[in-house]
Amino acid sequence: MFKRLQEDIASIVERDPAARSFAEVLFCYPGVHALMFYRLSHLLWVNGFKLLGLFVSQIARILTGIEIHPGATIGRRLFIDHGMGVVIGETAVIGDDVTLYHGVTLGGTSLHQGKRHPTLEDGVIVGSGARFWARMWSARGRVSAPTRSFCPTCPTA
Repeated sequence: MFKRLQEDIASIVERDPAARSFAEVLFCYPGVHALMFYRLSHLLWVNGFKLLGLFVSQIARILTGIEIHPGATIGRRLFIDHGMGVVIGETAVIGDDVTLYHGVTLGGTSLHQGKRHPTLEDGVIVGSGARFWARMWSARGRVSAPTRSFCPTCPTA
């Protein structure tokens, strides 16, 4: 578990020019804190302690402003930068080396029990305020390649 945390922090230091040190990222980046809470809540969730997993995720939301459902599937080295208002739904799948900025919603589109949240493949970068609803998004290299991002500040939205 600590090795995974070290990997997350090293990735953030590498990808964020504002990150000055390992300690700064560990103590001052709410995205890191949200991921630590997510890992605990996800562990509880997959082992049948669903209510406790949801409770831990709500504590994380209160403390960080980032809501990650414990049922979501998150890959390695997720970077949630300026994470206030980020929402990741229960059936969302996030690949490796994904970057999410503040205000991103990975939301659901229906009331059925199946897959209802989007999938972000490896390397996707999602800009501030983007809303994704139950589609798959991929990236070539480090550039986001959605057909429509629903980003209110992006000229191509």
